[in-house]
Amino acid sequence: QVQLVESGGGLVQPGGSLRLSCTASGFTFSTAAMSWHRQAPGKERELVASTTPDGVRTNYADSVKGRFTISRDNAKNTVYLQMNSLKPEDTAVYYCKLDTLLGVRRDYWGQGTQVTVSS
Repeated sequence: QVQLVESGGGLVQPGGSLRLSCTASGFTFSTAAMSWHRQAPGKERELVASTTPDGVRTNYADSVKGRFTISRDNAKNTVYLQMNSLKPEDTAVYYCKLDTLLGVRRDYWGQGTQVTVSS
């Protein structure tokens, strides 16, 4: 049974940093392409960042390039999202997603973690 559990969200002031974690179970993590998405109130869910199974290739939304970094530790079955220079517009629920396993689309989502950027 696939499980994705996010943690690390919270309230942070503008300009601050947070690191989100997503711990996975129920599948071979090292063969999985993973991504982070977010959904702000009244807006559609959007892709924030993605990574290949080996972590070598990453992709970012233009709105977070240079501020956010996606990484993974396959030995810990965990994918991270380091968020720096946070802005109020980064406020959203952040979701971890299993995209593919061995190249086959799977589309499993975590439950989400709230990030609020406010002074």
